[in-house]
Amino acid sequence: MPTPASLATAAHQDIQFKLVSGTWPAAISGEVIFSAPQMSGRIPYGIFDFGAVCGLSLQPGTYGSAADRFSWRARTINSPSKRLHDAAPELFRIGATGYASPFGAPNCANTAPLPWGGRLFATWDAGRPIELNPDTLEFVAEVGHIDSWGGPSMPGTTVLPFVLSSAHPVVDPERDCLWSAKLDMVFEPQFGLKPSIVRYDGDGTRVQHWPLEGVAFNGSIHTVSQTRNWVIFSDSGNFRVDPGEMMGGDRTVTVDDAAPVWLVRKDVLESTPPGQPVTPITLRMGPPAGHYYANWDDSDGITVVWEGMDVMDLAMYLRPDDLDVNGNPIDPAVVGLYNVAMAPETVVEVRFDPETGQVKDLGRFREDWAFNLQLSGIDWSLEGQTAPTYHHVAYQGSRPGRISARAARLYEDRIDRNLLREDTPGALATFRRGNVELASKWDYPDLGDLITSPTFVPRPAPASAGGSRYASAEPGGHDGWIVQPVFNDDGFRIELFDAAHVGAGPVATLRGDAGQNVPLLLHSAWMPTPDGLADVERLTFADELDEARRASVPHEHRHLLDLVIAEMAN
Repeated sequence: MPTPASLATAAHQDIQFKLVSGTWPAAISGEVIFSAPQMSGRIPYGIFDFGAVCGLSLQPGTYGSAADRFSWRARTINSPSKRLHDAAPELFRIGATGYASPFGAPNCANTAPLPWGGRLFATWDAGRPIELNPDTLEFVAEVGHIDSWGGPSMPGTTVLPFVLSSAHPVVDPERDCLWSAKLDMVFEPQFGLKPSIVRYDGDGTRVQHWPLEGVAFNGSIHTVSQTRNWVIFSDSGNFRVDPGEMMGGDRTVTVDDAAPVWLVRKDVLESTPPGQPVTPITLRMGPPAGHYYANWDDSDGITVVWEGMDVMDLAMYLRPDDLDVNGNPIDPAVVGLYNVAMAPETVVEVRFDPETGQVKDLGRFREDWAFNLQLSGIDWSLEGQTAPTYHHVAYQGSRPGRISARAARLYEDRIDRNLLREDTPGALATFRRGNVELASKWDYPDLGDLITSPTFVPRPAPASAGGSRYASAEPGGHDGWIVQPVFNDDGFRIELFDAAHVGAGPVATLRGDAGQNVPLLLHSAWMPTPDGLADVERLTFADELDEARRASVPHEHRHLLDLVIAEMAN
């Protein structure tokens, strides 16, 4: 089966990887962190399961591994949500969009790791960011008292507040703060979501938020991007709520061919009292994109590399009774995974002019092989974001066995079934920034290989270079390595590429001694070797447990709140 069954059936575990080919560079250092859902098999749609975090040490002999082995650590995120679930799993009802309970909606934090200096966070589109200990990968705190977020996204008082947020907040290197998003549900004149910009300054128990004036939409803000002067929001366009489907009917809502983009100046936010609305500049961009990354320098306009999600509907997932696009029964091993792309996907470099509202293409790439643009690896240093050179993208290839017949019927007039007859190889591709010209490409002809999130790791710069902590000597995305994870039922492996020469193939490969597999991984990020937990004031679970929230829990279950408080105090 082209999609590895282990994606849904393997268990998270610690692994000691060994070098099985090539030469591992002595200069490489730090860790690559991965976010993942637990894939317990209990949730109809696996991406709503509780979160895990995995850390790959890039130097052998660390975290208890043998001198010639590389440590892979897998940890469940033991948040208050997860602790309450484990204390009384029978109280957590299971539905298509995750768990519900007398305590509220759990924060599963399963989508993306976010390093911030020497700190580490885990994020999710339906919960607040969670801080992790970068040394142990254990839970530390959720970010921001719910009242400072403007309350939960849906009215109601619960112990676990439901917060629609962003899986990709962004760190502001000049202000040393985090910009994120919050969405509030509205039902008049029709269902929609009203967005706010959220700022967290890294210390204390509160955040600040500013609603966007006059904006409501049916979608999500999966990514927040920025320049020196602007915060950038966009409707990702690929996850839309269908009220009719929620009531038991067939899905009729589809993703759009273009989506709105909202721009807000940072100085406007700083001069507006928190809680007061700000008016964004609105543009439109197509195709919709879950991920987009702006250059820090905005002196000539806002330049963005835009990873299109052409006919990609993430609200659809694979059910046990589904047929695939070619009429074959869905393999039981992939039930609960998301419905993959139904068309090749587009990468665009674009320039937004906030003064005129003009949107100008600088380059556009789309070819028939470019299916399932999975995730990308970029240089996140300030220097690299100011003058990016390379943008690395993992494509998984066409996977018709993970496209349901339901989805194909819904999008019949927007897809070419001739491109969905057979599985095609994945590829790791490098694009030049400025025009998204294909610079290099490595193909994976084994259809059993499924690649996931690539990570750019900078080559260490000399101490005399004077750059930021995350910068190489030649920032931009070419001076370093790409860490590329590869799923295969014969064993999960890690391949390492020279970022300047991806098309030359891996320079080294790691694999577990026993050919171990790992389940679905989502986003990844590189961070330097951690140096301890930052000494700052943080929110605690007990901080939010006022009388009203305690009273929302049936009396017979309130003792579980004190149990979790006591556990987290130890």
